[in-house]
Amino acid sequence: MADVPVYLNQLGMVCSLGHSPEQIWQTLQDPNAQPLTRSSQWSPQPVYVGQVHEPLCSLESLPEHQRSRNNQLLFSAFEQIRAQFEQASQHIAPERIGIVLGSSTSGIAEAGDTVANWLDHGIHASTSRYSIQEISAPALSLAQLVNACGPRLVISTACSSGAKALASARRMLQQDVCDLVIAGGVDSLAAMTIQGFGSLESLSADLCNPSGASRNGINIGEGAALFLMSREPGPVILAGAGESSDAHHISAPHPEGLGAIAAMQQALQQRQIKAAEVDYINLHGTATPQNDQMEARAVHQLFGAQLPVSSTKRLTGHTLGAAGAIEAGLCWLTLQQQGELPPHRWNGDADASLAPIQLAESGSWLPQPPRFVLSNSFAFGGNNISLLLERASHD
Repeated sequence: MADVPVYLNQLGMVCSLGHSPEQIWQTLQDPNAQPLTRSSQWSPQPVYVGQVHEPLCSLESLPEHQRSRNNQLLFSAFEQIRAQFEQASQHIAPERIGIVLGSSTSGIAEAGDTVANWLDHGIHASTSRYSIQEISAPALSLAQLVNACGPRLVISTACSSGAKALASARRMLQQDVCDLVIAGGVDSLAAMTIQGFGSLESLSADLCNPSGASRNGINIGEGAALFLMSREPGPVILAGAGESSDAHHISAPHPEGLGAIAAMQQALQQRQIKAAEVDYINLHGTATPQNDQMEARAVHQLFGAQLPVSSTKRLTGHTLGAAGAIEAGLCWLTLQQQGELPPHRWNGDADASLAPIQLAESGSWLPQPPRFVLSNSFAFGGNNISLLLERASHD
């Protein structure tokens, strides 16, 4: 069944851009929107973050060890697709339903609060609360909610996690391990995360500036994106998932973009299409000096200078373990349009040292509805993935 198409049937999503796919697309296209806000809640120095400000679902009915903001984001995204899940799963055994998520924070924010309360006030937490920070916690919590008894796992490969969760779910469906999978990514803002990137000198004090000459770091965000994935026909096919490993440096990408090129090539080869058939690329586009230079070089080498590309991280923040899923969600929405593209947001100070690529500014449209789009995610340790999404034809 390796050649059987796997469909991204339904999308639920929440991030700084909004609380539903429709609202997110609308805010994404608003040239005056600036969803990132400046905050000192998580670090000594104020930084821009992509925070979700809309009310999230209540977790009061859940056990204490499941009451994390990460789970609030996750369950809020799931509520958007709950009706479709219940309909799709009616005649599927629980053992054939899987959960595959990407995350890097799990409940570490709440675990940090627990430690602070113990150190500052001598308040001891219950032993059950320890599991709130386990990396598997989001998948196990969601599986319990929906009675999914198939594979239940969280992939944690830093910034490629959400995309790799989709690739893993695709393999489960193609290998007939599951008939239905809820797959995506979730990460929440946490002091440990933000201060950790601060210690790496990777945070920007300003709004991040992907591909700009003055780019100097990332903004962190939070959010969740969940897909219903199955072999049943839907609007979008996950047509390819190219994965590679640089093994070049613990945090820096290979300067020649060798791993990025390999991942993109593999995604195209799985669908047996040429680079010229791709209509748009959502860049990893972190706004760090090395990532943007490497990615521009890799994209230019494979696709030339005319293919529209953009980074959306100035609008969402870098949502880390959720980024690959959220940006796949933006690509999924792009394939529902008649040619309107996610805009590249930056301050416009072009970096002449970058290989030439065509940044899709606000208001960019393709001359026809897109058929193939790529979404890139590159992580620490040279862990790379490129997802190829295809508009499905049901003629």
